[in-house]
Amino acid sequence: MGQIKALMPFCGEPLIDRVLRRTSGLADEIFITTDLLGKLDYLGLPLIADILPGKGALGGLETALATAANSEMIVVACDMPFVNAWLLLAECDLLSLTQTNAVIPVSPFGNEPFHAVYRRENCLTAVQRALDAGQLRLSSWLSEVQVRKMTLDEVAMYDPDFHAFINVNTPLEFKGAESLARQIG
Repeated sequence: MGQIKALMPFCGEPLIDRVLRRTSGLADEIFITTDLLGKLDYLGLPLIADILPGKGALGGLETALATAANSEMIVVACDMPFVNAWLLLAECDLLSLTQTNAVIPVSPFGNEPFHAVYRRENCLTAVQRALDAGQLRLSSWLSEVQVRKMTLDEVAMYDPDFHAFINVNTPLEFKGAESLARQIG
């Protein structure tokens, strides 16, 4: 993107502020895993540097799992401007009702591990094993834990257009998402 994505103005506010606002009240423990220490201080939230820098998204997930005090946690990415609180609550309910270690929604684009909920202990061990084995793919550890995938139909009950999974990685995607946000909120 050529600049810090989390701080890019999205409909008049930094993108990360929008994500935090849309998830406000869902958890009693909120922190941000980031390599932007110092740049996000204004948020007033704990900023946690990756335990293993340079390990990509899986390294960030490991940091989140290792940092959390609670045994159940929500993980969302800062580049998802339409993160859906109702869907996340449904995921939390499924995690509580089942003995699974993770609830990951499925969208038309595939698994959505950065709009998901996890049981910290079991998932942390599996993620650490994957990293120790040099596996960096975000899905490389999922076969080691019990995962409850939310089907397309289940997700559609909360987000029929699957907007929650739109992420912005290019200036064109960012502009398109802003246009959509002006239409739907």
